[in-house]
Amino acid sequence: MIFDALTSRSERDCSLLLIDDDHELCTSVSTFLAQHGLRLDVEHDGRRGIARLLDGQYDLALLDVMLPALDGFEVLRHVRRRSAVPVIVLTARTDRADRVAGLEAGADDYLPKPFGPDELLARIRAVLRRVRPDRSSSNDILVINSVTLDPGSRDLWLDGARVDLTSTEYDILEHLMRAAGRVVSRDELMLAVCRREASPFDRSLDVHISHLRRKLEGQRALIRTVRGVGYLFCREAEVAPRAHTQPVIRSASELMPSRG
Repeated sequence: MIFDALTSRSERDCSLLLIDDDHELCTSVSTFLAQHGLRLDVEHDGRRGIARLLDGQYDLALLDVMLPALDGFEVLRHVRRRSAVPVIVLTARTDRADRVAGLEAGADDYLPKPFGPDELLARIRAVLRRVRPDRSSSNDILVINSVTLDPGSRDLWLDGARVDLTSTEYDILEHLMRAAGRVVSRDELMLAVCRREASPFDRSLDVHISHLRRKLEGQRALIRTVRGVGYLFCREAEVAPRAHTQPVIRSASELMPSRG
């Protein structure tokens, strides 16, 4: 198997929390991840799961959508108000709208049930690589267009004020900033950040970009969409486009060109 290689030291130091009311699944996942050097705690109740995640002791959470009393979307919204801990949503729902809802609530990734343990491990490792990058990676602070990004601490400041991002939002922004002034294709972003190819019906990238824009842009545009290609991080400030209202036509004569 491709995962038989030794787990890295950074992964062995990680602590994961699974919030799911399926006791059999929790046992299976916990046993499998333990075989690969990952420590997993389990919580079956959404409210207790929120409290444990907000303690700040976990590096990543696996969150089921179909929880009793408080569903996974509500749990995620509560957590996102106070924490940027990476969250992978597990859902038996196959409806695209439900997956988009998870991303809108702040999920870093989602995995449909039933899933193979190898795929779960791959998703976990992909997220952990993003939030705990290898020490050999570039840690130079990026300062472009009033945005300051510190890869070492994964912190972001806009005009001197700190801005909280989810791990996926951070990774997208860092990739775009390192390519500032160049159009980055959707395929490149998906492969670099989500470790999978883009599909015509996958809106996850658009949702994350939309969240970034809401957090970063006011009267200026920082991330420009190049229709049909991808996205570009602007090296210089651009005025954000304003909504245009259609002119009111009061009579049919206004539709005719002037003969004067």
